[in-house]
Amino acid sequence: MARRLFLIRHGQTTYNATGRMQGHLDTELSAEGRAQAAAVGERLEDKGIRKILSSDLIRAVDTAELVGQHLGLDVTVDARLRETDLGQWQGMSSAEVDEQFPGLRAIWRHDPTWAPPAGESRVDVAQRARPVVDEAMQDFAEWEDGAVLIVAHGGAIAALTCHLLGLEYSQYGLLSGLKNTHWAQLTARPSFNPDKPVASLAFDATDAEQIAAAQWYLDGWNMGAKVTGGAGADV
Repeated sequence: MARRLFLIRHGQTTYNATGRMQGHLDTELSAEGRAQAAAVGERLEDKGIRKILSSDLIRAVDTAELVGQHLGLDVTVDARLRETDLGQWQGMSSAEVDEQFPGLRAIWRHDPTWAPPAGESRVDVAQRARPVVDEAMQDFAEWEDGAVLIVAHGGAIAALTCHLLGLEYSQYGLLSGLKNTHWAQLTARPSFNPDKPVASLAFDATDAEQIAAAQWYLDGWNMGAKVTGGAGADV
């Protein structure tokens, strides 16, 4: 038995369109972003999605609600799915960061344990977001042989994906920037237990240890329709 997880980045914002870093800033979707969100609902129609979870930042909530309207599902909001807190870099362009903090953006890109000044690291983000998935694995029995959709942010999705896959910190940079309304697709299966070979074929929602030990597989990255804007990392 398997549980599929879709992690989709929000639609384009005005900050995406102008190349400015957002982090925890509560920016809104652009007209293009709303069109992207409406269109992606159609692409997710046949994915068997049974639950939608979203970051509490408005760009993610609005994207999730537009998708939810198409799929006939309500949206559950969780602040733990927020984007990386970029601290002093929020609101700045990449060029401005490079001018004021020479060399630090390269360190940030290559070291997931490093945080921007007054911000948080990708490891921090992964550790706060991971329990959202684990709790849904334990509490949402309808997930079995179905799918859950998380609507969040490029940096947060990349960090969470790396954590679910159990990647080494040195491997966190292997995932390319997630485009607006593109998604990662993963599948969870019970880890093989030679002492309980029959029970291991399906998840037991009452077995917290089994849920925590679920084996995650990456089925796809940057999946979705071609978009006209918002390529690259969540800036």
